[in-house]
Amino acid sequence: MDEAVGQGRRSQAERDAVTVEIGYALASATAVALAIIGVVVAGPAIAFSLSESTERALLGVGGSLAATAFVARLVTVLWRFTTRERERRAALDGGAGTTADDEGGAGRS
Repeated sequence: MDEAVGQGRRSQAERDAVTVEIGYALASATAVALAIIGVVVAGPAIAFSLSESTERALLGVGGSLAATAFVARLVTVLWRFTTRERERRAALDGGAGTTADDEGGAGRS
């Protein structure tokens, strides 16, 4: 019973860390997306006099790239955080908190 409680419950500090990490992931993903929009869409539109169809094409390409980069950054940051948290919890538990997915996973000896 104690083992299930230790694995299923998080302390307030752990919940706060998750909240901060989600905020950081959203903020950094937004910054990356805005930078891409600025470089791909706004930069050429300001620097050159483009036709309306070219501006629409740039907007479409820039929007697609920005959305892809946003999702990629969000997933990458949260994935790294999850990996670090699992390693930290495993170290604190002395390796007792491994799951069936962890046993036999790639990279484990």
